[in-house]
Amino acid sequence: MGKLGDMMNKAKQMAKGHPDQADKGVAGAERAVDQQTGNKYDAHTDKAADAVRRSYRDGGGTPER
Repeated sequence: MGKLGDMMNKAKQMAKGHPDQADKGVAGAERAVDQQTGNKYDAHTDKAADAVRRSYRDGGGTPER
């Protein structure tokens, strides 16, 4: 696996170990995107944030599209 894949796996493992902190990061990123876009893509950012949370909360694999 390449460096990017390795970094992604490390991030997932860290998130699984500290889900509350990961939730704060996901929420912050979601707010930042919504603020920058004037909430134009709010439904999309909500769906993406939920998929990311599922990837480390439920032990899921790749988030669905």
